Amino acid sequence: MTKPFSNDLRTRIVEEIEAGSSRRSVAERFRIAPSAAIKLHRRWRETGCVDPAPQGGDRRSGRIEALSDEILALVEASRDITLVEIAAHLEIKHGERFAPSTVHRFFQRRGITFKKNRARHRTGAR
Repeated sequence: MTKPFSNDLRTRIVEEIEAGSSRRSVAERFRIAPSAAIKLHRRWRETGCVDPAPQGGDRRSGRIEALSDEILALVEASRDITLVEIAAHLEIKHGERFAPSTVHRFFQRRGITFKKNRARHRTGAR
């Protein structure tokens, strides 16, 4: 991801456009893409601010978070359920397809871990 333009440059671009220059000529003068000047001016008109928007962050977990009550109920009902089984259940019941890694991150965000019980999984005498 590229670094945002400095606020000083952003301010100078907006001032030039407000002074009457076209957005494309300002973009050429400051050696930026015309779309950047257009979007920056639009942002300034709509918000009155030239600061860059925050970058990064999670934008897609809302799909699985909407089903959180059901996922947590599944785990409560069956402590031995696997991530693959949870993903399959969600696809069958809701038509929402999730990779097991997405289900894992769902539990990771909540600090829920599933530790193995060594006494239960012993296969033979030592």
